[in-house]
Amino acid sequence: MSKHIDGTSHVAAVRLDRSVVDEEMCSVITEDTLTINVEGVGTYTLMWTPTGGGARAMAYTPADGILGEAGVAEPLAMAVGFLFTEGIIETVADLRAVAFCPDDAKVVTAYLAETASPRTRRRDVIMNSSCGVCGEGGRIEDLIAGLPQAGEGMVVDTATLHRLMAEMGRRQTVFAATGGAHAAAVFDGAGRIVASAEDLGRHNALDKVIGRCLLDGIDTSACGVLLSSRLSLEMVTKAARARFQLVAAVSAPTSLAVEVAERRGITLCGFLRGDRCTVYAHRRRIGELRGWVN
Repeated sequence: MSKHIDGTSHVAAVRLDRSVVDEEMCSVITEDTLTINVEGVGTYTLMWTPTGGGARAMAYTPADGILGEAGVAEPLAMAVGFLFTEGIIETVADLRAVAFCPDDAKVVTAYLAETASPRTRRRDVIMNSSCGVCGEGGRIEDLIAGLPQAGEGMVVDTATLHRLMAEMGRRQTVFAATGGAHAAAVFDGAGRIVASAEDLGRHNALDKVIGRCLLDGIDTSACGVLLSSRLSLEMVTKAARARFQLVAAVSAPTSLAVEVAERRGITLCGFLRGDRCTVYAHRRRIGELRGWVN
């Protein structure tokens, strides 16, 4: 197997197509580990897909911003987004710094400010690439109650949502090469994508774009987010924590995802593909439905 820095690896395979047997090199999505050490809290090892290339800044501090000339490094964005959606930080001001380990590029260390009061649901865990809310069980009500209300002011028509979804699709280079990546894209009230990411884990892709927005100073409470996945409880709670006003995905929602959206004021759209868009909650932000009762 040969690895590449763009989120793909090449493996030898045999393809059977009716009576034809071909040996070929196939592209598969890269799966790797990223360990986040949080000083005084614990260690989290995530299964993720590095897609950001080789150049990277080495650290971020709230006072100085990104340290380096390479822009926001994807592992730093991933780490900050994860810490935010886990409730370990409320804003980047809760960090003294986040930086790569000088001895291991797969390890990021976060140093919390003295004023930070982390609310950790778990610590010292290995988290797989598909689920981040496993084992919540009876704590679902507490989880929902702790989420903020979505902001107001965004109105978007379905044609714009379809255009944005198509643009996100054109950015999915890892999916085009492997067929194995999820994507997330944040868009603003003017209908522009301001951050996008891919990963083998749908929640990782969402954490990446949230982290990038935090590091770039983008107010996510004035934005919406597009997802290439289904709308699970996990995905909508992460979106709610970032105060996105609208969440739209290509696939279906779960009942708990709809409940979170209803209770936290989020416009929730599923099956955003072809000519279809199904609105499950808070339809007032959809231009064509402004006159309808929610």
